[in-house]
Amino acid sequence: MGVVHDPVWPRDDRAAQAGPRLTGSVQADVCVVGLGGSGLAAVDEALRMGRSVVGIDAGPVAGGAAGRNGGFLLAGTADFHHDAVARLGRERAAAIYRLTLRELDGLELALPDIVRRVGSLRAADSEDEMADCERMLAALRADGFDAESYEGPEGVGVLLPADGAFDPLARCLHMAQAARSEGADLFEHTPVSVGSIDVTTPAGRIDCDALVIAVDGGLERVVPDVASRVRTARLQMLATEPVPPRFARPVYARWGYDYWQQLPSGAVALGGCRDLFADDEWSLDPTPTEPVQRALDRLLAERVGLPEARVTHRWAGCVGYTDDRMPICELVRPGVAVAGGYCGTGNVLGPLCARTALRLALGLPLDELTPLASTGASASAGP
Repeated sequence: MGVVHDPVWPRDDRAAQAGPRLTGSVQADVCVVGLGGSGLAAVDEALRMGRSVVGIDAGPVAGGAAGRNGGFLLAGTADFHHDAVARLGRERAAAIYRLTLRELDGLELALPDIVRRVGSLRAADSEDEMADCERMLAALRADGFDAESYEGPEGVGVLLPADGAFDPLARCLHMAQAARSEGADLFEHTPVSVGSIDVTTPAGRIDCDALVIAVDGGLERVVPDVASRVRTARLQMLATEPVPPRFARPVYARWGYDYWQQLPSGAVALGGCRDLFADDEWSLDPTPTEPVQRALDRLLAERVGLPEARVTHRWAGCVGYTDDRMPICELVRPGVAVAGGYCGTGNVLGPLCARTALRLALGLPLDELTPLASTGASASAGP
């Protein structure tokens, strides 16, 4: 059997649920561009507010990074917590961490068959990294968050019991089905051009009162207003045939550049090594490359300890990175807000930012979501 060049997450017969392409003109209170986990969270929130909603995507639901990532559910920002404290200040960093923990609780409650709340492990690969793990542990404990020292088969580091793992594609397909059942119109395989507040497509148009652009990879192409602050990178992964139980929880190692988890099927999904080829991996092309895949093979054999495991899947996804390691979540013009640039940590942070962007677009108070807004963005919200 050959290698499948698609994510390990099965789309199979669920692809038959795909939505139509948009033709003609439609109107809605809210339009959401991007039907990954973030965009679908904005769709869901708008429906909860009683607004009419149109969602649209250039590909299928979760066709981008939302359905092509490693399935980690991590609290906090892209920075380790002590680095987030240094960058954002203790109050804002802790507030964001609490919001992501609450988001994890909600995901587990809503999707008990998809979410596995098994924790995560940061494993140190050097003495310097172990010292950094100790700083991370101290900062988490200082803010009252659950974290433990760890020593076990994966190495030594920090155990984060509140984190988890899931099938990211299954989450998005579930959300899309729920949104349609609640009355949202979702259009797939329909590229868009965004105007001042209107959205046009090759064969149609959307008129709306508020527009949320929830795009991660390729955000700089969709919203030129933020192009100077976000850049798209390709993240590559592979998955193996099922192997005996070995990893109880997701692991991220070597300063977070390498990561893996064992799925309920027994397969191991593994990604990373982007930093070894950084110049080449700034790319909008979600096609795996031979140099990175060879490095992943070595990671699988040498660090993960599975030299004999047969690789069954190889794939890549594109995500947005920002210079300050914080998402872009802001009002770019009246009625138009943007959420994206999650620096590889969009599974939990993304939906929160998209809901924040929705409130910005509608001119509503952000309340507890204020820490997620980009600097200066909260001033554009309502009273």
